[in-house]
Amino acid sequence: MRGRRTTPRQAIALTLMAVASASILAACDRQVETTKSSPRPVRTTTIEKRESLMPLTFTGRIEAEDEVSVAFRISGRLLANEARLGDRVEAGQLLAQLEPQNELSTLRQAKAALSAAQGQLTQARNHYERQETLLAQGWTTRASFEAATQARQTAQSQVEAAEAQLSSAHDLVSFTELRADAPGKITATGPSAGEVVQAGQMIARIARQDGRDAIFDVPAQMVRSAPADVQVTVSLTDDPKITARGRIRQIAAQADPVTRTFEVKVGLTEPPAAMRLGATVNGRVETSSGPVIDIPATALTRINQQPAVWVVDPSTNVVSARNVDILRFDQAQVIVSQGLDAGEIVVTAGVQALHPGQKVRVLGSEP
Repeated sequence: MRGRRTTPRQAIALTLMAVASASILAACDRQVETTKSSPRPVRTTTIEKRESLMPLTFTGRIEAEDEVSVAFRISGRLLANEARLGDRVEAGQLLAQLEPQNELSTLRQAKAALSAAQGQLTQARNHYERQETLLAQGWTTRASFEAATQARQTAQSQVEAAEAQLSSAHDLVSFTELRADAPGKITATGPSAGEVVQAGQMIARIARQDGRDAIFDVPAQMVRSAPADVQVTVSLTDDPKITARGRIRQIAAQADPVTRTFEVKVGLTEPPAAMRLGATVNGRVETSSGPVIDIPATALTRINQQPAVWVVDPSTNVVSARNVDILRFDQAQVIVSQGLDAGEIVVTAGVQALHPGQKVRVLGSEP
């Protein structure tokens, strides 16, 4: 079977196509060689170790620096309770009162006993004076005079005992009234009128007007690592612009049996009026975590399913990948715990287009 003959025109067209294809392939090879040989521009930063301040934040509440629970010294039925939550009280102001019938009866009995003792003392004194005169005149015996003296002393002792009982009865009557011992604000109230209360039972709790504390529950590790004289910045949770400063005033000697945290009291310096008792606040403390290495967040990439960075060899400008351990990070900065040393150069821009052994051209270093 005879093949088909190629005409001169077709031969010329095939030759031109072959020449064009060869030119295109040569141009592509030149472009690939140029791409492989030209360093990729990147931005870098030089690693430095810096002193880092690690902020610690806790949530707590505002309480009075000096808060006391007031109670009756005796038991009885509550006649009235004038204490109202949130009320301001002055020193000596009446807060509550017990029914005083029994105490008033005791007072009347003590007064009557004193009157009787005073009458007996008067009689004993008169008898003593008569015996003293008769003894001087020789009309009585020494024994009668000594008996009169003894009776006078006994009557005097009975009067003194009756006076003590009367004073105790007055105290019992006064104990039926509960008064504030200092100005402040009532933060809690107890039983209502008509209830029977026991001695020492809380009737009201008064926050005295001599300071404010911010109370926080802090883990034991933070208590041990906190500096001796640390300053705490306290701000309202619902309005962080309202702040106050303070220092740790007291740390609980024993941990809470449930949470295993320690109660820390921070004494506030001139707290604003908006920091009312019971308000929820945040406390912020900055503690030194020692020298750390920080890099821009743009330098971080992921290789072998682990965080990594590109390190530049300053002698050859060739990059190599290195896995690192991250301590903490945010949107702008990454704190590296292991994997980098001071003085090394790390790529911060262009990390996604690099491969191991690639040569780069440094455009500029970031501070």
